[in-house]
Amino acid sequence: MPNSNHRWNQDFPKIGIRPAIDGRRKGIRESLEEQTMNMAKAVAALLSETLKYPNGEPVECVIADTCIGGVAEAAAAANKFSKSGVGVSITVTPCWCYGTETMDMDPSTPKAIWGFNGTERPGAVYLAAVLSGHAQKGIPAFGIYGEDVQESGTTDIPQDVQEKLIRFSKAGLAAAYMKGKSYLAIGSVSMGIAGSIVNEELFQNYLGMRNEYVDMSELVRRIEEEIFDPEEYQLALNWVKENCSEGPDNNPAAIQTTRERKDQDWETVVKMSLIVRDLMIGNPRLADLEFGEEALGHNAILSGFQGQRHWTDHFPNGDFMEAILNTSFDWNGKRAPYLVATENDSLNGVAMLFGNLLTNTAQIFADVRTYWSPDAVKRVTGHILSGAAKDGILHLINSGPAALDGTGEQSRDGQPAMKPYWEITDEEMNKCLKATSWRPASLEYFRGGGYSSDFLTKGGMPVTMSRINLVKGLGPVLQLAEGYTVDLPEDVHKTLDDRTDPTWPTTWFAPILTGEGSFTDVYSVMDNWGSNHGSISYGHIGADLITLAAILRIPVSMHNVAKEQVFRPRVWSNFGTSDPEGADFRACSSFGPLYK
Repeated sequence: MPNSNHRWNQDFPKIGIRPAIDGRRKGIRESLEEQTMNMAKAVAALLSETLKYPNGEPVECVIADTCIGGVAEAAAAANKFSKSGVGVSITVTPCWCYGTETMDMDPSTPKAIWGFNGTERPGAVYLAAVLSGHAQKGIPAFGIYGEDVQESGTTDIPQDVQEKLIRFSKAGLAAAYMKGKSYLAIGSVSMGIAGSIVNEELFQNYLGMRNEYVDMSELVRRIEEEIFDPEEYQLALNWVKENCSEGPDNNPAAIQTTRERKDQDWETVVKMSLIVRDLMIGNPRLADLEFGEEALGHNAILSGFQGQRHWTDHFPNGDFMEAILNTSFDWNGKRAPYLVATENDSLNGVAMLFGNLLTNTAQIFADVRTYWSPDAVKRVTGHILSGAAKDGILHLINSGPAALDGTGEQSRDGQPAMKPYWEITDEEMNKCLKATSWRPASLEYFRGGGYSSDFLTKGGMPVTMSRINLVKGLGPVLQLAEGYTVDLPEDVHKTLDDRTDPTWPTTWFAPILTGEGSFTDVYSVMDNWGSNHGSISYGHIGADLITLAAILRIPVSMHNVAKEQVFRPRVWSNFGTSDPEGADFRACSSFGPLYK
């Protein structure tokens, strides 16, 4: 089996814990040292036990060597954090401290402060004071203050505080992990899709990422010059023949390709998969084959493949390559997904990246294709929608590529799920493969042939659909919709699915309605969606996405998350409390992108 450990050669960002303390000695500081440091240790233990990096290893926390009572100790902690690779900062304290002397001044490090709710010492006073300092200096920080008063000697972290610490840390780590990585655009603009016009300001100023570009002719060069690992290619091809079932050819008989051509297409799409992965992360085996430059890759955690039409009018489409790379397993076994955005839609790719970093799971890339009202479904099929689907459904379907995890053939507590790769069993992996057929591509769309993945997502999964849009004069905006995948009777699904293309993967999605705004009804969700694409992540992660967006200074224009779950920097309330959505836009505009 090829060694892919080089993928994780770069260190993951760590969480820095800063125990802040009242600097007055001769009694006050000494009485607080143990409690303050124990708070830091408790937070570090919680986060390391709860959160995992994309490779499945526990998140690492670094605690300052001493409690921080003034600027000298704050500087010492900053120096330690810099040398230790800290990318996220959490300050904890049970007491009053000197705000501007003890605060974390790094403007690009996501930061939160937990002020202990106790009566013996004024932790809440420090929290308010230092958050005021952060606001005044233009360095937003998240404030965490438990609802209930605690006893001074306790080492317990209240549940509401735990939730905020975890939510902030997940989002902060996602932001820190993106920094310095690349988006690799393979090709250019696909069929005039605006999302595939790569916007460098978004990646560089908001995400701290680098932009890399490769023409699709590089795939031709690497195929013809055999710049891939021949042993892995043979392994992959054999695995595909054994595990990837070819479905029926829906093309008219007069234009169907020969068996020989179909077999050649399989060989090509497998090579494309190896090559795009190598372009993203490199491959040490290529150096052994005397391709030292190609062995390095582009340090990409996200890529996009233009495909249509300059590639697909002549070569096999990228559907297999995109589907298998986005999946949590392949011929090398279970592994973290390689994120590839269809049609080089970099904006939907960013949503995929957000979802992946927050959940460590594969993401479904889909067209937000059709709104089916209850009346329309009844008219066409005679079926009356019920359950989660009773108010209507969205047909999420795309021309081929979607992670095989999206079949819903994995499970958690007996329910369909999409899981981090280290939780997936061999049986679940095989179920995902068996639930997917690979249909010869529609030659009307893809003149060069290829294969499209075809599956139906199981109903009952909680999912979140999200999308980044760019607006002239405003910048990036995030929208999201939490909801559920739903099952339809087989004949109803077939009738509706056949109206589009039965060779493509389908997810039937019912968003959760609030009765207001964009979530007045399912039609309003479809009508307000900002583009033709959406990224679907397992779980109701809308609150996590909102926190991440606030860290990056990206406003959220549309969401159905309960207001009590929304967690943003404390200074956002200074931009207005009666209209949180408007305040979010004003705050993001005022502070500007994280890496401006």
